[in-house]
This record gives sequence, structure tokens and C-alpha cells, in this order.
Amino acid sequence: MNGTMRIAPSLLSADFARLGEEVTAVIAAGADLIHFDVMDNHYVPNLTVGPLVCQAIKPYCHRETKVGEKTDVLIDVHLMVKPVDALIPMFAQAGAGIISFHPEASEHIDRTLQLIQSFGIKAGLVLNPATPLHCLDHVMDRLDLILLMSVNPGFGGQSFIESTLPKIEAVRKRIEATGRDIWLEVDGGVKADNAQRVGGAGADTLVAGSAVFTGGRYAQAIDAIRTNALAGRNMQRQE
Repeated sequence: MNGTMRIAPSLLSADFARLGEEVTAVIAAGADLIHFDVMDNHYVPNLTVGPLVCQAIKPYCHRETKVGEKTDVLIDVHLMVKPVDALIPMFAQAGAGIISFHPEASEHIDRTLQLIQSFGIKAGLVLNPATPLHCLDHVMDRLDLILLMSVNPGFGGQSFIESTLPKIEAVRKRIEATGRDIWLEVDGGVKADNAQRVGGAGADTLVAGSAVFTGGRYAQAIDAIRTNALAGRNMQRQE
């Protein structure tokens, strides 16, 4: 695992009346990705946003590196929908850089991963707190990202489920056994207070919603989460 610790603010906690401004603000504050939660009020008990909103924020998803030069910031689309395959082309065309989905939402997990990657974007699989790890067994060679939910999906602002920590450690071991660069993302109740343990367990990408957007001090919040997560990783290496 390299020295990177990516922070992905979740727009679920942003001001929806000012999404473009919010995206610009968190990128300026140090966000590495923009996490975009899609809920269908079927697979999960909530209804959020669709591909038109993804398309609308895409022009804001960049970072100025030099005067007149920009680099893209990936939109990390998390599909909490069932069925999932029909929406993948829509979000790919709307500007997604990553699309992840839940194994329970696909009849053919391998085929769905292939579909995502056919658009030239990263493909991820999302495991709920009680989803067993064996669904990873035969698709590790196709994955660019594994997202572990540390809350039951559907709503922002929930508390971190502690039993996710040994699950992160187990998935990190699986990733290292492949020798591939698969991102390990954690989403749900992540904040500065627990980021050290999440980073120490092996996560390299942290989704944070209310922990970033509440209070309006985006740069301070992102820096605190990243610093604590990296400290946890370094402590783990020294043990």
C-alpha cells in the first residue's frame, strides 16, 4: 500500500441548492474524489439523485494545477439501486469516473463489472456491514475498488459500525495477496475521531459526509481526517 490517503466528501451531506459551489469548495479544500450517492427507494429506503445531477456537477470536478491548466477530479458514483445494469451507461455518459454497486443488486456480478469497465472507468463492488467477503472470491481480478459500508446504507449521518474494522483488515489482506492496485474505500460514520483506526485497519480511501460539510470548515475537516488516517497507517506499519 502506498502513501496515498484519498478523501472523498459525500455530496449527500452537501447543500443541494448550491451543489456546484459545494463541489468547487471541497476540491479547493483538498478533496481527492467527489462521492456521489445514488439511492432508488427500493434497494435502500431513500431517494436521491440521478445522472442529470451527475452531469451537472461534472464541469466543476477539476483542480487547477497551474495557470490555465486543470486536472480532473473523479466522480465516485455509488449505486444503491436494484436492478443496476440499466443505470450504468447513463452514469458513465454523465461523467462518472468510478461506478460501484452492491452484489445483491446484480444477477451477474462479473458481467456488471465488465459493463462498467467497457466505458473506460473504474469498477467497484460494495459490501454492506453484514455482506460476507466470499462474493469477492472470483472477481478480484476485475476490481478497481472495494467499498466497505460502515453503516447500513440509505441515510447520511449514521454512527460507524465498529465490526467493520476487522473486515477492513481482512479485505486489505485479500488485496495484497493479488498484487494489484485495488482501492479500499470505507463509507459511513467516518470522521476525524475514528479515521486513525480506519486507516490503521488498511483503508486508503475514506468517504466523509457530515464530518466534512457540517460546520463549513472544509479544509480543516479534510485535513484532520487525512492526517489521522495516515497516522493510523504508520502506527500499524511500526507494529
